[in-house]
Amino acid sequence: MTGFVSSKWARVAERVTVSKMTRPRSPLVYSPEYSVQPWPREHRFVMSKFHDLAESLREDGYLTGPHVHVPEYPSESLIESVHESSYVRAFNNGTLDDNKLREIGFRGLWSPELVRRTNLEVAGTVLAAELALESGLACNLGGGTHHAHRDRGSGFTIFNDLAVAAVALLDKGVDRILICDLDVHQGDGTASIFEERPEVCTFSMHCQSNFPFRKCQSTLDIGLEDGVGDEEYLRILKDQLIFVLKAFQPEFVLYDAGVDPHVGAYHLTPPA
Repeated sequence: MTGFVSSKWARVAERVTVSKMTRPRSPLVYSPEYSVQPWPREHRFVMSKFHDLAESLREDGYLTGPHVHVPEYPSESLIESVHESSYVRAFNNGTLDDNKLREIGFRGLWSPELVRRTNLEVAGTVLAAELALESGLACNLGGGTHHAHRDRGSGFTIFNDLAVAAVALLDKGVDRILICDLDVHQGDGTASIFEERPEVCTFSMHCQSNFPFRKCQSTLDIGLEDGVGDEEYLRILKDQLIFVLKAFQPEFVLYDAGVDPHVGAYHLTPPA
């Protein structure tokens, strides 16, 4: 997997003790409905990226077989475990205030298809987390909606899939969850949702000068300056991640690999 696509990796500490030759493929979660069509080509949110990622994996033979799972449409109660009921229902019913749709970045773009892809994307991350409890590792080919707060969306994100998945895991008895967010933007929504939940550690390593310009306080924020190169980025990440893992000792890790390529913010080598 490349870091410039939206994905959610989840793992438990226990390692699978089989060889690479015999180990089954880790579960992948994907729905064709992740990419709403039609979608304005000029819009800054590239809706086709999820379809493009899936097609790339399909061409390489990774998107076929029993390890591929399709999420089912979730109940509103699942989303409301994190988000305010009035906000969830207003978006799902198409009655969300125009100003709130503008803050999300989807003003004039509400549709039943957008509602379905938004809910399915969250369900996909929850499903990937549940599968990871069984297999040790799983990935959702959508998600990364870390700007969504309890009562509002922002930055092209409507419902916070990371937060919903984390709460679902806590309800299943997982005691300590690390959310490792390496998107170029800070995970402000995730940080605000778990501000008073010490059982969830939010770690965000992002470009300090980038959106959101009013950042929330994560458990640990690493704001990088523009122009960081490969070697420095990996050194900082290694040092900070080792520190977090030792200090917090999570039972489960949710990894937000980032939705956009954003190599322009740093001097990182673009993916091949």
